[in-house]
Amino acid sequence: MSSSSPMPVFDGHNDVLLRLMRGKLQPERAFLEGDNIGHLDWPRMKQGGLLGGFFAVYVPSESDGTGVDVDALMTQSRYDVPLPAQLALAPSQQVTVHMASLLIRIERASKGEVKICRTAADIRQCLDTGRLAAILHIEGAEGIDPDLHMLDVLYESGLRSIGPVWSRPNIFGHGVPFRYPSTPDTGPGLTDRGLELVRACNRLKIMIDLSHLNEKGFWDVARLSDAPLVATHSNAWEICQHSRNLTDKQLAAIRESRGMVGVNFATSFIRPDGQRNDDTPLEEMIRHMDHLIEHVGVDGVGLGSDFDGATIPAEIGDARGLPRLVDAMRRHGYDEATLRKLCHENWVNVLERTWGQ
Repeated sequence: MSSSSPMPVFDGHNDVLLRLMRGKLQPERAFLEGDNIGHLDWPRMKQGGLLGGFFAVYVPSESDGTGVDVDALMTQSRYDVPLPAQLALAPSQQVTVHMASLLIRIERASKGEVKICRTAADIRQCLDTGRLAAILHIEGAEGIDPDLHMLDVLYESGLRSIGPVWSRPNIFGHGVPFRYPSTPDTGPGLTDRGLELVRACNRLKIMIDLSHLNEKGFWDVARLSDAPLVATHSNAWEICQHSRNLTDKQLAAIRESRGMVGVNFATSFIRPDGQRNDDTPLEEMIRHMDHLIEHVGVDGVGLGSDFDGATIPAEIGDARGLPRLVDAMRRHGYDEATLRKLCHENWVNVLERTWGQ
């Protein structure tokens, strides 16, 4: 590690709530005391300087129904991962409430060390005092009903960010599949209900996450939304031609809206060959940062790790490895002011522009 006080990091995406829900240990204790499983727990986050981020609520499919070995498939030179079927509302709501409750219980059990943040001022206060700034985020709105009653309930529980779809389809739209090589233009965009969800999020000032939307869905949001365009965990398509990555035209729209892109640590979205392989140099990630800075601007780029939800470079390993990434960024030539923007300041600023507070 570079120092005893690493650069503070605010991160665009993690899946630790899903890992904790599936785990055998008591979730609050596992997270707060540390279970050393996967990429994240609070002790390891503090060691790596990871003091905040988006905690995703994601409803997994019980079975993908395809019988495909995804890990093996994503080592091939070309692949198109079959997606599971659309989920039913009632079981999705049960899982959504369960996972949101996990974050609420972690906050309650933390004795003030963890805060579910509802304003940018909340986040800044946490970063200043060394508390964990957590944003309740939904990745795929399967748990939200067509009349959006659940959206109101979740908002009052602290929800401030939502991705209308994960990669599988739902009543709000169509996600982008895990396909290489491919453009993100893979099918229909938002449904009429999806358009209404965007309008409701604008009214409530809930951030809309574009990362799993296909290209038509992206442009649907861009035309309708009055908020900054944000992709919490996506990379540059010009470097890695994966369907999950963003084209230069999309990046230009994000820049025009004063929006944001969080660089995803998933190796299949980093590597030019699209492979899921942890033997991926940090310099490959920094190529994406350079491209995003060129096309979105230095005020519109941050980190969006996908910790506990992806295969990440072995050199990072887990949250404790973030200072190694920061050191690589520093060696590449980013000055300290730029590092602060990329590591945390840009996220706080775009959320202030989105939330209005």
